[in-house]
Amino acid sequence: MRALLLTGGRVIDPSVGRDEITDVLLAHGRIAAIGRDSALQAPPDVERLDVSGRVVSPGLIDLHVHLREPGQTAKENIASGARAAARGGFTTVVCMPNTAPSIDNASTVALIQEKAREAIVRVEITGALSKGIAGDELAPIGSLARAGVVALTDDGHCIQNNDLMRRALEYARQFGLPVMDHCQDYGLVTDGVMHEGYWSSVLGLRGWPAVGEEMIVARNILLAEQTGTHVHCQHLSSAASVRLIREARKRGVPISGEACPHHFVLTDASVAGSEEFWKDDGRELAKRWFTSVPLPTWPAYHTHWKMNPPLRSAADREALLDGLADGTLEIIASDHAPHTEAEKEVEFDSAPFGIVGLEVELTLSLMQLVHTQRLALPAMLAKLTCNPARMLRLDQGRGTLAIGAVADVTVIDPDRAWICNRADTASKSRNNPFHGWAMRGLATHTIVGGRIVHSATP
Repeated sequence: MRALLLTGGRVIDPSVGRDEITDVLLAHGRIAAIGRDSALQAPPDVERLDVSGRVVSPGLIDLHVHLREPGQTAKENIASGARAAARGGFTTVVCMPNTAPSIDNASTVALIQEKAREAIVRVEITGALSKGIAGDELAPIGSLARAGVVALTDDGHCIQNNDLMRRALEYARQFGLPVMDHCQDYGLVTDGVMHEGYWSSVLGLRGWPAVGEEMIVARNILLAEQTGTHVHCQHLSSAASVRLIREARKRGVPISGEACPHHFVLTDASVAGSEEFWKDDGRELAKRWFTSVPLPTWPAYHTHWKMNPPLRSAADREALLDGLADGTLEIIASDHAPHTEAEKEVEFDSAPFGIVGLEVELTLSLMQLVHTQRLALPAMLAKLTCNPARMLRLDQGRGTLAIGAVADVTVIDPDRAWICNRADTASKSRNNPFHGWAMRGLATHTIVGGRIVHSATP
C-alpha cells in the first residue's frame, strides 16, 4: 500500500480540538504525520491528493445500521451496506442484531465477522439483549462479549419486562458493554403507524403517541441510575425525550441519546404529501434549500415516510435540533433500514417501518445543523466521529486523527451541490424519501486503513 499525502485541507479533529489548514500523511495504514512538514516524512513514491477547499475529518462512524445479513439479503447484505456507507463517508458502521437468525449467540457473531472481513469499511457488531430479541429471556451476554460485540441491543424491539431489563443492564456492566435501546412501550403504542396528532386524525391512520417513547426513556434513566450501566437511547424523536435526557445527564446519570437526520429534518406533515409539508413545516427548508431547483413532490400516504419511531411534529423537530445544539444529544446516526420495493409498495398500514440513510446522513446533518449555524462544523463532526467511538470504546484509535491512529479518514466538500436520486445508490434498496431533494455537502473521499475505498466524481 502506497503512502498517501493529503495536502491543503482544513483538518478538523474534534477529539483534540484541532482545526487548521495543513497536510496529513497516511502510511502503513496509520496516521503518520500532520503539519506542513509532513511531505518531508513521506516516502518518494507517496501518492498526493490535493484537498484544498475541503475538510479532512476522522473517518465517520455510524453506530446504528441494519445490514440485514444473515437472512434478509434481498434488502441488503454486508457488502452492499458497506459500499453505501463508503459513499456516505463512513469508515465504520455498527450493525444491529435483528437479522434472521438474530445475533444472539457467538456462532452468529463469528459468521458476520467472517463476512465483514471482505467489506470495504469496518463493520462492528451488536449482540441481542434477549434470545431471539423476543424480550422473554436474556441472551448469553458473556459469550457475546467474548465473541467481540461492541454493544447490546434488541433494536427493532424493546424489552417490556422492567426486571429483565434491569438484569440485562447488570450483566452488561460486568462485561463493560453499553446497552442501546429502541424505546417503545408496546402497551401505549399498540398498532400505531404514524405520530399521534393532527395529521394522523386527518389521514385516518392509527397514532403512535410520543409518550410511548418517553415512558421507556424514563425507565431507562431510572435503571441506568440504579445499575450504573451506560444506556444509549436510540433514534429519539420527541421533545419530552430530549428534556428527560437533558435533566438526567445534569445529575450524572450514564444515559445518552442519538438523533437521526430524518427526525430533525422532516415532520409528520410529510405523510400528508408534499403540498402540505412545504406550505407549513417545510416552508423554511424550501426557502433555504430549493432556491434554484423545483421542490420535490410526493403523494399522501407514501410509505417512504413510514418509520419507527415515526416522524413527529415541528415542535418535536425543534427540540431535537436544540438537543443537538446544546450537547444533550451527543450522537447522530442513520438507522439505515433497507426494504425491498415490493415490501414498501403496499398500503401504508401494511408497509414495514424504515428508510435507507447512510448516503444522505452527512449531507442532511451539514444542511440542517452547520449551514444554518446551529452547530459549528467541528461540533457536528464530533457527533459522527469521536463521540460514537468513545461510547463504544472502539479500538485502533478510531474517531481521531492522532499520530499512530488507524488511517480512517473522510474528506468532505461541505458546499458540493447535488440532487439526490434514489436510483443512484450502492444499497440494494431504494426506500429513500429524499429523492429529488437539492443537497449541499458531500464526502468526496472515504479512506479506510490508508486506502481510498470511495471517491466521488467531480
